[in-house]
Amino acid sequence: MSHTISAPALRAKVTRIIEQAGSTTAEAAQVADNLVMANLSGHDSHGVGMVPRYVDAVLEGGLSPNTGVKVIRDTGPLLNLDGQRGYGQITGVQAMQMGIERAKKWGVCTVALSRSHHLGRIGHFAEMAVAEGLVSMHFVNVLSRPVVAPFGGGDGRFGTNPCCIGVPMGPRAPFVLDFATSRVAQGKMRVAHNKGESVPHGYLIDEHGHPTTDPGVVVVPQSNGAFGALMTFGEHKGFGMAMACELLGGALTGSGTWHREADQQRAVLNGMLTMLIDPTALGTQAEFEQEALAFADWLRQSPHAPGSDGVRMAGEPERAARIEREQHGIWIDEATWAEIEASEEKLQQR
Repeated sequence: MSHTISAPALRAKVTRIIEQAGSTTAEAAQVADNLVMANLSGHDSHGVGMVPRYVDAVLEGGLSPNTGVKVIRDTGPLLNLDGQRGYGQITGVQAMQMGIERAKKWGVCTVALSRSHHLGRIGHFAEMAVAEGLVSMHFVNVLSRPVVAPFGGGDGRFGTNPCCIGVPMGPRAPFVLDFATSRVAQGKMRVAHNKGESVPHGYLIDEHGHPTTDPGVVVVPQSNGAFGALMTFGEHKGFGMAMACELLGGALTGSGTWHREADQQRAVLNGMLTMLIDPTALGTQAEFEQEALAFADWLRQSPHAPGSDGVRMAGEPERAARIEREQHGIWIDEATWAEIEASEEKLQQR
């Protein structure tokens, strides 16, 4: 049976499991808070359904509990950090805290974070920046089984490689654009597969390179032992953006790019290049806020398209989901809940 569970109860359960996997209580609680916030925000793909994979990664040795960032280079406005395979919910926050501090001092800061375990919802880091009045841009690559096909290609060659941009909007809620460069996130296909759902045409190709609506082709091995692949959004445009994320988040940070055959390892490593800008230091704070709000107002004046609820801006769906799910609980499908329970049992039996 499926479960609808309150956010506090879900945080407590995930904290317990992550702690059993070797983390301190403080680290486990921070990881759990991050995962549950993804669920609350409507991004179940980056939420507590990742727990079984994290447990497997710890047991395999690909994820190192109680590990923070190591400073490789710090020039002030340039920061190079090694995540050392620590939880991304920890290393990503540390990287942002250091970058925010330096951006406030220098006006800008570029942060290269390499070899972090799965960073989760990248929008979380943009939200940290905009809360301090900073603009942020994030380019991320994914070192794990390649699940996205290049435009014109017939198999997976790279990861979902997210891009995120955060812009403060003065007295209003911020603009937070957070998207995978694949048509959808890999985790959303895991959720759809667990629910027994099909997906729209144009999202996937099967293990032979043919279009399919079965999300299972990127979740479980197919008849020939191979997997299918996700498509990029916007055809060649999404492919170009995905490649940019690989080059910036992977190559430039020193984290590495994917150019080998897939393996069965459960660890998910991310590299992230973050650029932070302080509009106050730039000298455009007043104009920036005035023009940002004027443009948003202009967009809102557009008449509703037929069948539409009107213009919605990046960040609004997540904020609405948080209100609804805080009140009514978080729904977890039967298969995901069983996987979470099994991961806890696995730790108790080792």
